[in-house]
Amino acid sequence: MRLRALLDTDALGLRLLGGEDELDRTVRGVMTTDLRDPSRYLSGGELVLTGLAWRRDAADSEPFVRILVQAGVAALAAGEAELGNVPDDLIVACARHRLPLFAVHESVAFATITEHVVRQVSGERAGDLAAVVDRHRRMMTAGPAGGGPDVVLDLLGSDLDLRAWVLSPTGRLIAGPKVAGPALPADVCAKLAAEHLAASRTGRPGPHRVTLGSRTYSLFPVRSSNGRSPQASRDVRETVLSDWLLAVEADASDWPEERLDLLEGVTQLIAVERDRRDAARTVRRRLAQEVLELLQTGAAPAEIAARLRVAAPVLLPGLGAAPHWQVVVARVEWEEVQGGLAGPSAEGGGGRRAGEVEGGPVAQSLLEEILVDPLTTGPEPSDRIAVAHTGDEAVALVPLPAVSTEHDGSESGILADALLESVRDPLSAGLDDDGRITLGVSAAVHSAEGLRGALEEARHARRVAAARPGRVCAAGHQELASHVLLLPFVPDDVRRAFTARLLDPLRDYDHRHRAELIPTLETFLDCDGSWTRCATRLHLHVNTLRYRVGRIEQLTGRDLSRLEDKLDFFLALRMS
Repeated sequence: MRLRALLDTDALGLRLLGGEDELDRTVRGVMTTDLRDPSRYLSGGELVLTGLAWRRDAADSEPFVRILVQAGVAALAAGEAELGNVPDDLIVACARHRLPLFAVHESVAFATITEHVVRQVSGERAGDLAAVVDRHRRMMTAGPAGGGPDVVLDLLGSDLDLRAWVLSPTGRLIAGPKVAGPALPADVCAKLAAEHLAASRTGRPGPHRVTLGSRTYSLFPVRSSNGRSPQASRDVRETVLSDWLLAVEADASDWPEERLDLLEGVTQLIAVERDRRDAARTVRRRLAQEVLELLQTGAAPAEIAARLRVAAPVLLPGLGAAPHWQVVVARVEWEEVQGGLAGPSAEGGGGRRAGEVEGGPVAQSLLEEILVDPLTTGPEPSDRIAVAHTGDEAVALVPLPAVSTEHDGSESGILADALLESVRDPLSAGLDDDGRITLGVSAAVHSAEGLRGALEEARHARRVAAARPGRVCAAGHQELASHVLLLPFVPDDVRRAFTARLLDPLRDYDHRHRAELIPTLETFLDCDGSWTRCATRLHLHVNTLRYRVGRIEQLTGRDLSRLEDKLDFFLALRMS
């Protein structure tokens, strides 16, 4: 029952002293106490009756009220029989903590109020409570482990006449009711996901009420537990781009507590399924991590090929032949919200500062979501993707069972623009004004020999995307047209020999004399050989710059006035 209903009953003799704006609170029970600390006997939602025997002086009111608020009670009713009226200090303390306060006339026994509340609460629950318990039991028996989230959604439809859908943070439909009715359009899914992500970033607790056209939806967060309590996450940005949501076609703002509790139980059941699917990705993530480490440590192609032969049947069972592969690289960067970071996280390394959100796991979950092909079939299309992460970057290995050539000569596969077309708006809402996502997509390769080049190609494409404006940006291999395309495919031993021959003498000299010849060379080339611009950028006199360039030429035997030598130095720096 609502607190407001207590005032409408004249026989109770209640007079409101404060908390008029809180009268829609639900009363779940009643308790009489004169203990100074009754918290151990409170479970939340009670109307607390007190004769004020705990109060010795004005200083006792504040701690007593604070204890009640922390326990989550609905309201306090103080009897006037002991002191003749309710003390002002108690009224002030309740107002400070927004706890509704009633005065109980001395002619009214607490037993009368208790009997009335128990009768009303029991009467309202008599029919619904048994059904709620039964639904919980049925959902636990037939829930996700016995058929996925669809079973739970069907029970909501058949028992409570509620249409509900489980959506990913990008608006992908994960589960929906099988009962007759119009399907939830893709554009509605995307809008609901965007509204949910925007509300989550504000920290507002669910459910979130959204009206689209003539329909009203209530959005309940489905938070992945992974063995932690919901409060264990340090920052909402760690999970906002990975948690699912339950969208119910109804206005939950006036629902009774029992129905809200039931929907909370539903989200917990769906969260179990979310965690189960996440755990099922462990093998694929491990395979991707092993391949990534082999690529980054310069392992032999034969070793990489052996690992890919293990990964292929896991990702594409029954394929038979080794697939083609594409590499997708993603990076999630967050700006400082409160005292930690200063602007977007840097591209380079360095220790993570306190309060900074680690972008790698966020980017990993995100790639596992957005790389799902909506046309694929099976229990979970993301089972076909292997994603690893390192630092703030995530790397996805995407197997392509058949890479065909289109009419224009280009190869089919993942296209960068199409990748983000349907998820750009929801992701932008989740990023708010302090986050950024950039992605790069490689061309398809058909062997282990080409995979290292594909990784570097995807990373370069991501850097191209990072140079563009916008919260969500992507670039593909088709957009790369420079010498950078060639560098990833130069064998490692050739790279090392080439860069060592040109740069090692300069590095040794810098190490012994702190002459900064390498930074000077980089800046000189970046300024197209302009002495004036280079000296200005380095804050050097032109004569000092000429001395350093002369030393570079002396140590390497090259002439920086010749285009060929400039190009050799440029490539050596890029490959180092």
